[in-house]
Formats: sequence, structure tokens, C-alpha cells
Amino acid sequence: MSAKLSSTKKISRNLGEENKMHRLKHLVVGFLVCWFLSFYNPAVVRAEADPGTNDQKVADLAVLIHQLQAQVNAQNQRILELESRGPATPGMPNVSIAQLSKDVELLKRQREVDQEVQLKKEKEAPLVIVGKEGFSMKSRDSDFQIKIKGQIQSDGRFYVNDGTPAASNTFLVRKARPILEGTVFRYFDFKLMPDFGNGQNQLVDAYVDVKYWTQASLKTGKFKGPIGLERLQSDSVNLFPELSLASNLVPNRDVGIDLHGELWDGIANYDLGVFNGSVDNGSNDFDNHDDKDFMGRVFFQPFKNNRRDWLNGLGLGFAGSVGTSHSSTLPQYKTFGQQTFFQYASTTSAAGKRFRLAPQFYYYFGSFGLLGEFVQSTQDLRNNGASPGTSAFKNNAGQLVASYVVTGENASYNGVIPRSNFDPRKGTWGALELVSRVDWLNADKENLRRFANLSSSAQRATGWGVGFNWYLNKNLKFSTGFEETFFDAGGLTTYGTKNRPVENAFISRMQVVF
Repeated sequence: MSAKLSSTKKISRNLGEENKMHRLKHLVVGFLVCWFLSFYNPAVVRAEADPGTNDQKVADLAVLIHQLQAQVNAQNQRILELESRGPATPGMPNVSIAQLSKDVELLKRQREVDQEVQLKKEKEAPLVIVGKEGFSMKSRDSDFQIKIKGQIQSDGRFYVNDGTPAASNTFLVRKARPILEGTVFRYFDFKLMPDFGNGQNQLVDAYVDVKYWTQASLKTGKFKGPIGLERLQSDSVNLFPELSLASNLVPNRDVGIDLHGELWDGIANYDLGVFNGSVDNGSNDFDNHDDKDFMGRVFFQPFKNNRRDWLNGLGLGFAGSVGTSHSSTLPQYKTFGQQTFFQYASTTSAAGKRFRLAPQFYYYFGSFGLLGEFVQSTQDLRNNGASPGTSAFKNNAGQLVASYVVTGENASYNGVIPRSNFDPRKGTWGALELVSRVDWLNADKENLRRFANLSSSAQRATGWGVGFNWYLNKNLKFSTGFEETFFDAGGLTTYGTKNRPVENAFISRMQVVF
């Protein structure tokens, strides 16, 4: 624009100079005419010349005056045309001021169009993000997203005193999970998570979640059943390297459809779903029977938005399931050290109703956290062996786990975020959390001999454990846990009147998540 203004000023200056030149020429012509007339004397002409010759000269002079007047008129006309059309500049065409203004407006509009095109390109170009939350790419309006995440857990598992049967000290990759998450058309989320850890290849999560309304979303596929409080936590933020005895009685993953949502600004959460029906502590990918399980859960944080901080972290809930099973696939229950301490006899199969009840709670205030749950699982069983018959087999389990972040960060159900990352050169060490728990599982004592495998099953397991979690940063955590587990009426066939030996398991874990 500055170049255009400079050119316009130059044109105006040249126009003024050219007008001055034309006016000067006009004055010179007029002066010559007047000067000529002043020296012309008719009397002298008549005395000195022939009358015919003088008349000819007068006629010639009149013609000359007429020609000069025509030239003056032509110059005036030329001046008027130049003033109306604008000045002429070397190297530039003769254009009017109106035409220049029109060209300037056209350039402005072209500039606006270019800016609109550039903004559209920037709006449509995806955002690529690399950070603590993993690797992601999304559209500017976030309607489309793709996230690449991962989880790796490397364990060292050791048994003290070697009293546990069939247990060996070992290093292993407990979990190796590439995770693909995303969103399409704003309201449709998806997740795909296989697991190559623990010597297995399996599909852990695969689902689509329609989130058009916060109050009512619909999830379908394979995912965690909405029962156990500890089980529903992300695997990366569990307080101990392995789940408690109580989580043996709730399903792991199941395939089905689940309606879920938040009410009253998150004060209430609910789930209501229909699933194939996984056994306790189990998962499934398909169902060979028409029987299905109905699962439901409600969880309240009644003081979530209360001004009293010491009440904000209280959560209370209740979950349950009801269904029917007629399958020979039955669960096995494991200790903290991942050793099987209870399994059913090979002649036993499911033969009817199955239901679970699971009251649960947690409480967090500042650096302190407390989580507890109780689970009762009942399954109708049939023994087709030497002691035939059908009966309901009732198991129950529970846990209470406490945590305290000694470095001052807030404890929460969703894990601890360190204030400062591990960096000895800067004198920062991350966050440190101490944990302890008690847990138990009771099998149906009255029906134990009838349906259980007495050579490897215990009627009761009780454990206590301590440990710590060192959060080097948001992505890296080192955990250590020790748990001692006692058994009652365990291994009656193998050990006679003696109980199964106490298990003393020590597990350390290095975990990276992104």
C-alpha cells in the first residue's frame, strides 16, 4: 500500500508540472501575436508597397492568427483531457484516479481472500502433539483425534522362605500393551488395547463409546465390567503391584453393551449393562450359551462440590450383577504372588443363577487415601462325579487399603502426580507414597468338599501387605510390595491335617506409561 501511495503522489506532482508547461506555451504564443501587431502600421505599408501586395499580406496574417488560435484551442483541449485522465508517468500507463481507486479496492479484496484461504488451511491442518500424555494428532476443532499410548510393566517376583508350593523366583514382563485411542466426529470414542505380557497374546480392550450426552453415554465391545472398585482403577495407578484377594470375585473384562453417565455435575455416576457373563477373575471374547449377565453400579460423591475440603474426597457406591450360567468354565482364585490357592473339581460345572453384590467406598483428603470394598459371589453348581447334586456356592472377600504421600502431593483414586520430576542435579526426586492393606477371601465352607479340588484349594486366605510407590515423573513409577498370606483348611489332601504353607511374596515393578 505504501508503494501505491508513493506512486499516486508522484503522478499528481507530474500532472502539475505538465499543466504549468502548457499554460506557459499558451502565454508565449499570445505574446508573439501581440508583439507582431504592435509593429504593424497600415499607413506605412500602404505608402511603401503596392496596394495589392498589402492586401495579400493582411490575408496571410489573418490565416496565421487563425492557425495560432487553433493551436491554442488544441492545447487547451489537451490540458483538459490530461486533467480528466490523470498524469502520465514514464513506465506507467495513463489511468484515471477512479481506475486507480478501483484497482486498490481489488487488491484489498484479493488480500482478504488470501487471508481467508490461509486461515482455512490452518484450521484444517491437524495438530501433532508429543508429550506426557503420549503421541497424538487431532483436528483444530478436536472432532477427530488419534492417540498412541503404551504401558510396560517389568517385574521381579520373589518368594521368601520358599514355603509356597510350585513357586519360583523370576523376572517377567507383566504387561506390554500398545494402546490406540481416538475420536471420530466428536462424539464417538474408541479404544484398542492388546497385551503381549505375561507370556500371552490377548485382546484386552476393544470398544466404541458414544458420548453425545454426558448424562447418558453408550459403550459397546470388550471392557471392564462395572463391579469392583479396585478393578475399575486404571492398571497403572493401582496401589500394589498385584490386585487384592477381593478382586478375585469380580469379572475382569467382558463383552457387552453398557449405558453410563454422570449426573449433577459428577456427584453421581452410574452404569447399567448387558454382558456375555465372565466368571470371577476372568475375561471372555464370545459366549457359547444364550445366558447373559446384567450388571449395574451407582457411585456417589455427595460432597464433591462442597466448600469443606475434608469432605470432597468421599465416595460411596454399590455394584452388582445377576445372570445365569450353564458352563464347565469356572474360576480360579490367586494370591498376591499369583499362585492358585482355590479351584473347583473337574467334575463341577455351573448350573443356574449367578449373582454378585459389591458395596464399596473411598476417601481422600490431602496426602491421605483410604479404599475399601466387600464382594459376595454366588453361583449355582452341579457335581457330576461321585457326590452328585446341585447347590449354591457362596464366596465372599474384602479389602481395606491405606496410602499416604510423604512428599506432600495429593492422593486420589486416579493416582499421584509428582510436583517435581526426578532430577538429582536439580535436587528433585519425584513423589513417594507409602501403602498398606489387609485382605481376605472365604470360600463356601459347607460345600467345599463337594465342589472344590481339595488337593490344591484353601477354604480361607487372609493377607496383609506393605509397600511403596516412587513416582519419578508422571510416566515412570517404581513400585515395591510385600504381602504375607495365610491359609485355612488348605490342601487337605496334600498336607493332611496341616494347612497350606504361608506365602511370603515380594514383588518389585518398574512401569512406564505414556
